Amino acid sequence: MAVPRCLTIAGSDSGGGAGIQADLKAFAAAGCHGSTAIVALTAQNTLGVTAVQELPLGFVQAQLEAVFADIGVDAAKTGMLFSRAVIETVVDFLGEHRVPLVVDPVMLATSGAKLLEDDAVESLVTRLFPLATVVTPNLLEAEALAGGSGTPEELVERIHELGASAVVVTGREHIEIPVERHEVAATHGAGCTHSATLAALLARGETLEDAARGAAQAASDAVWNGLTEIGGGEGPVDVLGIRSRA
Repeated sequence: MAVPRCLTIAGSDSGGGAGIQADLKAFAAAGCHGSTAIVALTAQNTLGVTAVQELPLGFVQAQLEAVFADIGVDAAKTGMLFSRAVIETVVDFLGEHRVPLVVDPVMLATSGAKLLEDDAVESLVTRLFPLATVVTPNLLEAEALAGGSGTPEELVERIHELGASAVVVTGREHIEIPVERHEVAATHGAGCTHSATLAALLARGETLEDAARGAAQAASDAVWNGLTEIGGGEGPVDVLGIRSRA
């Protein structure tokens, strides 16, 4: 069997805990070859994001064209897209190159830093959500998208009504997926790991329900094994079992 190919379209985290870096680790852990289309660079560590530099739109498109033309893509995910212009560029390309797509609507960093501009939310919802196989907001993002608080089930329904064909909120889709939660101070990259693993399992041919269950478990395990000693803030998750090899 050929090695499944997964693409992440997201921002780079200089601290290595989230973003493109977390996605590539999760792809590898799930047995997929990972490729990237980087849309923005962040100056970031466990304490926060100090700067964001968006890449030129033409360069974003060039990366997408290069990966699809030669390597191919069995499934893709989006993470931090930052601006309306980037979202429009990604939507225009993926609309003509349809693959199973996990949309992680990254709006806030673990530290609370804003990673999506205000005028980009409408494009995210109206243009990108309809292309998604599944949308994976965390609880805070789900509340922002749904326009208020509610139970996870209520939030899922409201986001589904916005045009998302399937939704996972903190481990839930249209069915309940129980997963153990750990009070470990190493959750940086947990959301990226979850959505990237979900994309990888879809690339491997798993059903959406099985992929969602597998992704929830992988993210939970990555938090449990998190590298709390890295940095002075919320440490990065460990999806590759780095600690066990130390």
